[in-house]
Amino acid sequence: MQIILLEKVVNLGNLGDVVKVKDGYARNFLIPSGRARRATEAAKAEFEAKRAELEKAAAEKLAQAQTQGEKLAGKTIKLSQKAGVDGRLFGSVTNYDIAEELAKTGFAVAKAQVRMPNGPIKVIGDSTVSVALHTDVVVDITVSVYGEAD
Repeated sequence: MQIILLEKVVNLGNLGDVVKVKDGYARNFLIPSGRARRATEAAKAEFEAKRAELEKAAAEKLAQAQTQGEKLAGKTIKLSQKAGVDGRLFGSVTNYDIAEELAKTGFAVAKAQVRMPNGPIKVIGDSTVSVALHTDVVVDITVSVYGEAD
């Protein structure tokens, strides 16, 4: 299926690109989430009419993400979880826990934006986690996990 991208999509293209994707990817994800439209002649003409407006909105989103990223870069958040004597946690620290803690400190981050390369944190100590605020803005933060006794 031919689609027009209404914003930058990772591994697919930039704003305004006409790309061919599998039908299910377009129908079930890209079109409902507002990231793309079917590439009909009418849609192409309508897109060209609104191109400047969409590019301006995309630039504003990027600028906002960059300013938030500068504030967030290098930040350390502290979490405490119940742990055994060997330093392993009873449970784990997930992207939800990290997003919730960032929200408490004033950063509105969705749990899907928190990327944990090694999966959930299951031990006490410091770990590095990436936060993707925009497709072009990814910052690293440090998560310090402390054990708490029963």
